[in-house]
Amino acid sequence: MQSLKELYKIGNGPSSSHTMGPKRATEIFKNKYIDADKFKIILYGSLAMTGKGHLTDYIIKETLEDYEVEIEFDTQTECHVHPNTFEISAYQEGKLLDTWKVYSIGGGTFKVAKQEETVLEEIYPQENFNEIKEYIRNNQMDLYDYVCFVEGKEEISEFLSQVWEAMKNTIKNGLAATGVIPGKLQLQKRAKKIYENKLNFETEDIRKTRLLSSYAYATSEENASGGVIVTAPTCGASGVLPAVLYYMKEEYHIEDEEIVKALAVAGVIGNVVKTNASVSGAECGCQAEIGTACSMAAAAAAYLFKLDIDKIENSAEVAMEHHLGLTCDPIYGYVQIPCIERNAVAAMRAFDAATLSLLLEKDKKISFDLVVETMYETGKDLSKHYRETSEGGLAKKYCRKKYFNEEMAN
Repeated sequence: MQSLKELYKIGNGPSSSHTMGPKRATEIFKNKYIDADKFKIILYGSLAMTGKGHLTDYIIKETLEDYEVEIEFDTQTECHVHPNTFEISAYQEGKLLDTWKVYSIGGGTFKVAKQEETVLEEIYPQENFNEIKEYIRNNQMDLYDYVCFVEGKEEISEFLSQVWEAMKNTIKNGLAATGVIPGKLQLQKRAKKIYENKLNFETEDIRKTRLLSSYAYATSEENASGGVIVTAPTCGASGVLPAVLYYMKEEYHIEDEEIVKALAVAGVIGNVVKTNASVSGAECGCQAEIGTACSMAAAAAAYLFKLDIDKIENSAEVAMEHHLGLTCDPIYGYVQIPCIERNAVAAMRAFDAATLSLLLEKDKKISFDLVVETMYETGKDLSKHYRETSEGGLAKKYCRKKYFNEEMAN
């Protein structure tokens, strides 16, 4: 498994696979051919189908602002390796210098076909949760100790502290923001209103829903508006983990130092999914993004409740299992509907999964590794219409209904 620095990335939304990944690959390619005078980009698969709504072309043009840029959206060519595929070519005085075929595999990470130099180092020798659990028990450590042992305590703690500060700032900015989220949906920002909407009969459960939802909305709306967020594990699912951590900090008066440790625990869960399955909605549907985010948040909450590793695993497994089959069907390709609301629901489910694990026995039949393997197979079985193409589900129904209503009005 790779460093947690490759899982948590601080950057601008709205999509880690559609903006962060292509931006990073384009920057590296540009710096390699700095003397080029023209770049040509061909977007395939999900990048072509929803690239406009996810600002893929915008971020590439911005990265290559000093050059002539030609971008083509190819929605017909099949993507056999990964649905988020693009080619970038450099030219100088009409002569082709080089072409990279890039796969944006989710979470801002990318791979280049036949390019060993872009393969990131695997620093964790364990590959799945069962192996991690066995190693931890044999060496009498917890998950945070494990991360510190592999990555270096001072270095990873400093990095995760920066991640947590960024998450808090995003929530605060989102709770203060008003107006309309960019895009033709003209969706009103709701985080501030949810946060301030204290009902006269507010119970403890309603308060929990109000706060968790407002924090998740705040981050997700910032993401949809192109604001600064942290991939956890992706931009589209970036609201879940911060919402749960911020809620527990505020309601349970947990110190930042403990939150940083919980971030490390959540990172291990995200890494297991990223290594053995996928965190890409274009590859495996929204179960890969929101499902993973929910598992990460549930594990973090369980750690903050001081539960043992079996209960932490159980929390993560419950959170993922009940997202199996979740489709990715963003309307118009924007990370807005159903994405923003889905982050809020997942935040509540993550907290509930952690508290449910308090009540469950330890003889669970389903391991986290098994549910991750199941998620990956389920994602591969999903029709491509339900994997971030906006050709099925809510995206299809909404557009068809809107077209029908406009036709009737005319």
